Amino acid sequence: MILPLGSLVNAAAVVGGGFIGLLLGARLPDRVRAIVFQGLGLCTMVIGMQMAFKTANPLIMIFSILGGAVTGELMRLEDLFVKGGEALKARLKSSNPRFTEGLVNATVLFCIGSMAILGPFDEGLRGDRTIVLTKSILDGFASVALASAMGVGVLFAAVPLLLYQGGLTLFAGTLQPYLGPVVMNELTATGGVLILGIGINLLELKRIPLSNMLPALVYAVVLARIFG
Repeated sequence: MILPLGSLVNAAAVVGGGFIGLLLGARLPDRVRAIVFQGLGLCTMVIGMQMAFKTANPLIMIFSILGGAVTGELMRLEDLFVKGGEALKARLKSSNPRFTEGLVNATVLFCIGSMAILGPFDEGLRGDRTIVLTKSILDGFASVALASAMGVGVLFAAVPLLLYQGGLTLFAGTLQPYLGPVVMNELTATGGVLILGIGINLLELKRIPLSNMLPALVYAVVLARIFG
């Protein structure tokens, strides 16, 4: 069994980048912080669209999002995430009003996408950490931008990131048969829609409860294996 060293580095990059972002954010005037936030939202939307266009069957993506949204709404996932985030915020005695939002948005952004799956898989199956270390650099810079705008909650996204990617590395051999190229494309495309939603939230165009849509990723895997 291979130690998920790449995921440990990735989590450390998020924490390190987040600390830099906190230091920068504290020194930025409100108007500068606002334009940084808007720029981050625009860039996030572009990343989401690029990922969403990877679908070879838009119906899989559509039904995954719809099915996931209904399932998450019935399960009240957003409420669970908010309660967990607020409990952590209270324990840390943080006064940041965007703590939970930063935690949820950063977790979705860092844990969704082909690199978040392929990187840990390559590490677990072949001991190759190239992809996950490259992702670490990207996530580190993204963490700087997110933490400067949304605060300390972004740093704690390193915990679900480590658990998620580390688990993929440890169980890569078991999961590999279920995540072929077709499934990966549809999973990435569905995740891209969620990341597009993060951009919309960052721009404050419309508040989308993205946590309720997370089951869409499970639907994408199942539907792609059946109809892909």
